[in-house]
Amino acid sequence: MITIYHNPRCSKSRAALELVQQVSQERGLPLTVVDYLKTPLTAAQLTALHRQLRTPARDMVRENEEEYAALSLDEADDEALMQAIAQHPRLLQRPIVVYQARAMVGRPPEKLHALFEAS
Repeated sequence: MITIYHNPRCSKSRAALELVQQVSQERGLPLTVVDYLKTPLTAAQLTALHRQLRTPARDMVRENEEEYAALSLDEADDEALMQAIAQHPRLLQRPIVVYQARAMVGRPPEKLHALFEAS
C-alpha cells in the first residue's frame, strides 16, 4: 500500500502523485490519496508520520507560510510543531509519501524513487 498526503494545487505534489500512481499501477499496490487540506491530520497522526519520515520534525513544516511567522514557530519544539500543523494544515510540507512503514517528503518528486527502490 502507498499513501500520499497531497495538495492538488501544488505542482510538485501533482507531479509526485503521477509518479506514485505509476508505481502503484506497475506493482499492483493499492493507493490512498489524502488531500490533507480537506482531511487534516491530528497531532497524533502527524507524530506517527514524523516517526516514519526519520528526519527532524522541522522537515515537515513549510516555513514560508504566513501561519509559520504568525505563530512564531522558529523556536518551537516537535510537539508544538505537530500541534501547529494539526491546527493549520497548510503548514504541512508536501507531498509526503508513505510506503512500507517509511515516509519521504517528495520535493523534488524524483526523490521518491529512492523510497520505492529501497524495497
